[in-house]
Amino acid sequence: MRRHIRTLTARHEPKGQMLSHVKSGSGAIVGLAAVGGLASVTGLPMLIAPLGATAVLLFGQPASPLAQPINIFAGYFIATLIGVAAAMAFPGLWEMSAVAVGVSIALMLMFRVTHPPAGAIPLVATATPYQGSTLFIVVLLSCISLLVLALVHHWIPPRAQYPRRVD
Repeated sequence: MRRHIRTLTARHEPKGQMLSHVKSGSGAIVGLAAVGGLASVTGLPMLIAPLGATAVLLFGQPASPLAQPINIFAGYFIATLIGVAAAMAFPGLWEMSAVAVGVSIALMLMFRVTHPPAGAIPLVATATPYQGSTLFIVVLLSCISLLVLALVHHWIPPRAQYPRRVD
């Protein structure tokens, strides 16, 4: 029993530097504040929940395959496409939210562009008034904003390589 508890509570992330952790948190603050500012200027509802999880990956785990630019853009594109299609084809059917999330995950995996936060987009598409082109614009502008800020952020010391280099 004791070994099972240790297995469940074991930490798998390597211990990092305090300065890097503070920098990661600060990057997320600046990134999401910039998206919020852009939302305020444009009047678009750009501060959607999945972006918080994207910020964790972009600023806290930049070496993760799930945080790479292609994963962010393609993952969000697939999930938005599936979510909007489900919302338009089956309005008000909550069951289609589950189907849309599952289809989005399967397609992200098939195309090798998995971005876990994007899995929430079909829920946004089917449960909120953000429909069609509005959701595509919101997701695209938000992703571009966070990605540009992440590129600058990781260039500032202590530097982190982002995006990952292809060998």
